[in-house]
Amino acid sequence: MKLNRNFNLLLTGQSFANIGDVLYIVGIIYLVFELTGSATAAAFVPFTITGSMFVSNLLTPLLMERFHLKWLLACSQMGKTGLLFALAFFLPQLSLSNYFWLFVVISFVALLDGCANPVTQSLIPVYVKNEQLLKANGITESVTQFIQTAMWFIGSSLLIWLTANELLWLTAVLFLVSSALLSMMEPVAFTPAEEKGKWLQISKGWQTIAKTPVLKRLAWMDALETIAGTVWIAAILYVFISDALAVDEKWWGFINGCFFLGLIGGSFFCLKFADWINEHLSSLIFGGAALSSVATILFGLNSLPPVALLLSFLVGVFTQIKSIPQQTVVQTSVSTDQLPTVYTTLGAIGTGTFGIASLTMGILADAFGIRSVFILSGLLLGLASLIAYQGRALMWRTVQE
Repeated sequence: MKLNRNFNLLLTGQSFANIGDVLYIVGIIYLVFELTGSATAAAFVPFTITGSMFVSNLLTPLLMERFHLKWLLACSQMGKTGLLFALAFFLPQLSLSNYFWLFVVISFVALLDGCANPVTQSLIPVYVKNEQLLKANGITESVTQFIQTAMWFIGSSLLIWLTANELLWLTAVLFLVSSALLSMMEPVAFTPAEEKGKWLQISKGWQTIAKTPVLKRLAWMDALETIAGTVWIAAILYVFISDALAVDEKWWGFINGCFFLGLIGGSFFCLKFADWINEHLSSLIFGGAALSSVATILFGLNSLPPVALLLSFLVGVFTQIKSIPQQTVVQTSVSTDQLPTVYTTLGAIGTGTFGIASLTMGILADAFGIRSVFILSGLLLGLASLIAYQGRALMWRTVQE
């Protein structure tokens, strides 16, 4: 597939940023745990990031009404670069008495990062022709998942040779490279919106989703899938490995790795058979959700570690086979100038739902047993597949138009 310069710059710039994001989180979690000796304090890092990104998703529409998307993305990355250089510079002065400032910086970085994904997803259909959207989404997802899979291992390994402070310096350099690449993209057409009330600007994406039947259906699916996906967070999966499979910690890494390999495999499948998938988008969204449901329930009922690896891989494959076509439907559901606020709204739904659901799943696991939450997850995915099945014709018409 021949892609244009702007998409290549967007993909490469965001890839450097994604590498930096993983290294940054690895370094921060390690630093907090070393400083406090508290697992709770270390767990508060992802909680702070998720909470700040939720706020960012709510407020980003105010910026999208006033600035070029290209510069909004590039400047948010420049802001993260400045914060990381400042953090790396002042880190040697950090102690147990003042480490709360670390969470203030983490929060600001997440606020800037919260607009990156919706802006990136909105720029893809601007820089890429409609007939190439599925392939572009497949490439983007393949690269992103490969980075996620590889960099968590590489990042933790780098701590053998580098201090947390040196890891943050490296992250700051990666963010700087990302900022430079994103700045080189061509600006997209932009007309500043007329001054409106802030509430109208913030609620614009919510109103668009409410008025667009296919987006409303996909938003419900996203919410259900986000709730279902919380069973794969580290804390719940660790309990499953220990209690349900009765194996040691290394299987935790194996199952996580198989899940991410499944995501990569699903992305490659979408790339390989892009033309065929384009003709069957709605059926793939339904089929992927339905098969994910079955594989998740079987995973929750299973007691054999090797079978758990296979099922984890299959959940990843089916999830991605559904997600990439679903992304294409979203990108073709409204005009490109409406996409940014739609993506910030979907992002707010995702981060808000994830924060509440991850806590709820932990409570349910304690109350009813670890297997019960995986069965519940599978049932929620089954409900999402039913919504997809009922909306097949609507999704098909959206893409064709």
